[in-house]
Amino acid sequence: MIPVLLIVSFIGFVLIHSMPGGPFDSERKPASAEIERNLKAKFHLDEPLWKQYLRYLGVAGGSSGLVNGDLGPSLKYRNHTVNDIIRQCLPVSMALGAMSFCFAMFTGIPLGCYMALRRGEWGDHLGGFIAMLSFCIPNIVIAPLLILWVAVKWHLLPVALWGSPSQMILPTIVLGLYFSGRIARLMREGLSTTLHSEFVTTARAKGASESAILWKHAFRLAILPVVSYSGPLLADLLTGSFVVENIFQIPGIGVFFINSIFNRDHTMTVGLVLVYAALLLILNMLVDLSYSLLDRRVRYE
Repeated sequence: MIPVLLIVSFIGFVLIHSMPGGPFDSERKPASAEIERNLKAKFHLDEPLWKQYLRYLGVAGGSSGLVNGDLGPSLKYRNHTVNDIIRQCLPVSMALGAMSFCFAMFTGIPLGCYMALRRGEWGDHLGGFIAMLSFCIPNIVIAPLLILWVAVKWHLLPVALWGSPSQMILPTIVLGLYFSGRIARLMREGLSTTLHSEFVTTARAKGASESAILWKHAFRLAILPVVSYSGPLLADLLTGSFVVENIFQIPGIGVFFINSIFNRDHTMTVGLVLVYAALLLILNMLVDLSYSLLDRRVRYE
């Protein structure tokens, strides 16, 4: 994991520095060229790229750097470090992502099981249409429609902001609806394939009930594709969604990530990319370890 994070940090650092413009271009025009030089010197932007990267890692220049967990100062939000912003905003995005993950699982898995058990019937076609519709319509379309109907017209839930439980319902549904359709499709295919396996036929021949076959034998193997998908899915949800956070005015990390690219905030962009990469690696590792609990044929030595 450490070599992967170093490679990600290097690629992100090089790419963001290769973009035209700088972090101070959108500011008011400096009073003189000397002020611009002083700003670049303060943040070491006048040094060669290789030296800036070594300084960012903390192996040059005497700074603490990435090796000590310091992601550096923000070049746009004065008197704030990247660590401060992540510490403030990541819990909000993680709360939204965790609730959206639960919503996607608790709606997608039952729908997928129902479609598999009604394979070829009208219930399968209707469930497939609903699942496909959920991930074909983007969040930027679903969110305004739900706000217009549920919040503005019917006055059932708040329009935006974050804090009370009622304010969390609409963003959770909007963010989780897209992934629930994908989970339903994966669960449907996994369970359909498992129910036609030889060991299921053998269990039926021995007189096992359909409920025992479904929950004791088939479900644990059928859910493996969903488990594989849940690693990157959860990492994506935990780091937030720019569209959902922007529409509902949620102070999460997604807005800072997009704004850091537009603002050429080098340290902020690389720091948030590293957070996402670390979450993705950790969650994928947990997914791999969970295989041994679901499939007894899997053993790690």
